[in-house]
Amino acid sequence: MPAAAVATPFAKLLVANRGEVALRIMRSARRLGLRTVAVYSDADADAPHVEAADQALCIGGAAPAQSYLDVDAIVAAALRCGADAVHPGYGFLAENAAFAAACRAAGLVFVGPSAQAMESMGHKARAKRLMTEAGVPCIPGCEGRGLSDEALRAEAERIGWPLMIKATCGGGGRGMRVVHEPAAFLAELELARAEAQGAFGNPEVMLERALCAPRHIEVQILADRHARVLHLGERDCSVQRRHQKLVEETPSPAVGAALRQRICADALAAARAIGYEGAGTVEFLLDGAGAYYFIEANTRLQVEHPVTEAVTGLDLVEWQLRIAAGEALPFDQEEIACRGHAIEVRLCAEDPAAGFAPSSGRIAVWQPPPGVRVEHALRAGSAIAPWYDSMIGKLVAHGATRERARRRLVLALEQMLALGIATNQSFLRRCLEHPVFVRGEATTAFVAEHAAELATPAGEAGRIATAAALLVQEPCATAPACGRAQRPRRAPARTLRLRVGGRDLDVAVDGVADGPLQIALDGQSFERRVLAQQPPRSRVRCDGIDEPVAFWRDGLRLWLMQGGEVLEVLDRTYAPALVAGGGAHDGRVRASTAGRVVALAVAPGQQVVRGQPLVMLEAMKMQHVHAAAAAGRVRALHVAVGDQVEAGRTLVELALDTGTAPAAAD
Repeated sequence: MPAAAVATPFAKLLVANRGEVALRIMRSARRLGLRTVAVYSDADADAPHVEAADQALCIGGAAPAQSYLDVDAIVAAALRCGADAVHPGYGFLAENAAFAAACRAAGLVFVGPSAQAMESMGHKARAKRLMTEAGVPCIPGCEGRGLSDEALRAEAERIGWPLMIKATCGGGGRGMRVVHEPAAFLAELELARAEAQGAFGNPEVMLERALCAPRHIEVQILADRHARVLHLGERDCSVQRRHQKLVEETPSPAVGAALRQRICADALAAARAIGYEGAGTVEFLLDGAGAYYFIEANTRLQVEHPVTEAVTGLDLVEWQLRIAAGEALPFDQEEIACRGHAIEVRLCAEDPAAGFAPSSGRIAVWQPPPGVRVEHALRAGSAIAPWYDSMIGKLVAHGATRERARRRLVLALEQMLALGIATNQSFLRRCLEHPVFVRGEATTAFVAEHAAELATPAGEAGRIATAAALLVQEPCATAPACGRAQRPRRAPARTLRLRVGGRDLDVAVDGVADGPLQIALDGQSFERRVLAQQPPRSRVRCDGIDEPVAFWRDGLRLWLMQGGEVLEVLDRTYAPALVAGGGAHDGRVRASTAGRVVALAVAPGQQVVRGQPLVMLEAMKMQHVHAAAAAGRVRALHVAVGDQVEAGRTLVELALDTGTAPAAAD
């Protein structure tokens, strides 16, 4: 047996990740008879993945740089507990060549490709050179290394508009900016560099032609150390926001048999060109004419791997582990059969109506739906910290046809309960039910092109009426001094002041407390009768039709799930009136979410125009640009790069020019 094919068996696996990622890996490891070790940060001491492992070690503070990104701490933890292998999961250090090398230098089996393969694919410019040499089609562009801003600007003119500025290291959509016109190039270049530096510790960027509304297609590969490289078909990951995936499916509705054969052959060529070992993904963009271009290779397992598992019947984590131990793949390409269709959605702690701003806090109610695969590490009361990725779970449905898989996933999203923080649950259901997605025509522009339809649910007034009915069933719930007085036979006519989606609404309610209630708001009338109120499940008669609803009340806040839509309502009936004018247009730019300051684009005394970027925050691995609400002068900066700030904190203070009309602040 050649040296490269020497067996490397192991019995105890440390999983260098957290949450649902760690639980997923441990599940397959146990099936193979492996003992498992978890690592955790201070913030994750009580997390489910800690309890699930045979052993667990704390490796540092809540911030990833102090724990899950600390190479030395993780290697030391593996040696201390007697582990003989490390699985990086996906995310954090999964594509870190230095981590792979450190594990192997310490005598640990690293479940993944070699450090050399990671390095060749981890640097996007270098990867493009390798792929071009291997005959894999690549997007026209240029490397930015060593070029001045003016030289990059000249290259941008040569490539043409629109174009993409991309960080040469890393992935996950960070450090990527689309530029549509020359005037915006230098500002976007600076922001891209700042994102790249903050996310990957390297500000280097490259330029590529931006394809308009392409499909995002990726090919799953498996390669062993015995020179066998196989593909497991393609996945379509076109439904994205901010270059990060939300919905993935296999097979792609845009890929026919002939195209599949070509694109998968190029993915295999890419894997062979770098001597790949393990599970990996080669990603392409597919344009409307059927031409495709290599964009990157992920030298790890992808979040969306369960859809491939659903159609092939293969456990990809199991094969990662077996390949890392030196086993040969026992099947040929012709033996891999893909059956049916599978779709996955990513459940994220974020508010689509607020520009996908991340949310943190505690999930008061968590009930996963039946009938589909649910990957998560949640339970009632789970804390969602701002330190980590906003994805908190994923749902996968499989069916004989695409339509059956889609319908199963829609039903699952309607049955799942995740109440207590803002999530994209309802947004995902609307994506799956949109006619463009139903027809299989969604591109990477889908979310942006249909933003208004996807972010604005129909029938919101009816759900507000239901929430009002639930609130008046306990008439003292919103009056702190009232206690638990006995419910009167007849509820007096009253007006509730409810805040929904940033708006204050006056909702008139009249009727018998144990009978029908007449509810009026925004010129509409509704009849509601609460038939049963046993949180989190209940039944309400809505205009003569009995419907199941779910709700949770936390003080003055009520979360309602009705008809597949989640509504957050704040009862301000007994709150003092807001001070007029004391809000977003006072020249103060406030943090839209808790996060870390990764870039400052202005200096004190600088003149700015409306919409000009001022500060960029990073929260849950996403960047949030805060712009000027109106033209003016920077009076003061209240933060510095690296500061951790809470939501609502003043970041920049502007002296607004007189006569300007401020826009809403981010």
